[in-house]
Amino acid sequence: MKTTPLADHDPLVLYGQTFRSRLLLGTARYPSPDVLEAAVTRARPAMLTASLRRQTAAPGGPAGHSDNGFWALLRQLGVPVLPNTAGCHGVEEVIATAQMARELFDTPWIKLELIGDDYTLQPDTLNLVDAASRLIRDGFHVLPYCTEDLVLCQRLVDVGCQAVMPWAAPIGTGKGPMNPYALQLLRERLDVPLLVDAGLGLPSHACQVMEWGYDGVLLNTAVALATDPVAMAGAFADAVHAGRTAWRAGAMAAQDAAQPSTPVLGTPFWHHDAP
Repeated sequence: MKTTPLADHDPLVLYGQTFRSRLLLGTARYPSPDVLEAAVTRARPAMLTASLRRQTAAPGGPAGHSDNGFWALLRQLGVPVLPNTAGCHGVEEVIATAQMARELFDTPWIKLELIGDDYTLQPDTLNLVDAASRLIRDGFHVLPYCTEDLVLCQRLVDVGCQAVMPWAAPIGTGKGPMNPYALQLLRERLDVPLLVDAGLGLPSHACQVMEWGYDGVLLNTAVALATDPVAMAGAFADAVHAGRTAWRAGAMAAQDAAQPSTPVLGTPFWHHDAP
């Protein structure tokens, strides 16, 4: 019997747009453009993130890696591009970068990154809501990168963010979910799509947050710096799918004591010493 893929009847929906995948993939730090292309082809992500500020300037636009056609490669991959404001430290800097990204890529989508600490790359929680509010009023579909703080995430929703992207751990650490309680509380309290962004290092990390009911994950370093980025991209794609399927299936409740999988009722009808 032919089965229907999960993505066909359970798509990711962000700002009214549907996506077949629940994995978003970054485009930085890959060994080569060929490896990036192969990883994207294997993972088939919903979107590809790209930073304008962290690419080197080149003639014809902010086309970092212009000698190997980086920006041309992104376009020909046929995956929607999610520009981000990585490297921005002020609200005005964020606004200017987002407007430039919208003009370059002809898209209202923006991953909002406003850095408050250069060591941990922790978001500037004091100014993030203001930046999100201004971008939304300017017509952007804002996906804010933030901490797992419940009040902050609720404020982002209050100003119009239709999805929120809390970190699992600081960017690039690969430590996995460091505050499971807060992340699970967010899922219980907020009625918008939640995508874990930053800090995942293993496919099992991605599967775990998806089992908690998260709607997707965004990865970069865990794939790009793997020994085999293409295989790791596939592993993460499979893990995200498995975690979502498990969440929809409904896990059994944990038990404090052992429970026999095959209960024995009454007296056995056979004994080893029977004649």
